[in-house]
Amino acid sequence: MNVTREEIHRIIDEIPESQLPTVLSYLKRFTDASDDPVQRALANAPVDDEPQTEEEQRAVQEGKADVRLGRTLSTDTLKRELGL
Repeated sequence: MNVTREEIHRIIDEIPESQLPTVLSYLKRFTDASDDPVQRALANAPVDDEPQTEEEQRAVQEGKADVRLGRTLSTDTLKRELGL
């Protein structure tokens, strides 16, 4: 595939403002990881394609329900409770 910088710039210009922080974080992996072998390995690691177990699926659903019902803690509250 013959990709040009101009094509990449055009696509970036079309990204909604709300998505720019995510895109920036992703793109930084390509430049920041070049000097650090661990960061490079993480940036190039394959996506986990193992299917979720039923237990994992239940845990995700429970977590989503907790968020929906407001059963969450702020970072400050959690730090206080953990004595940090």
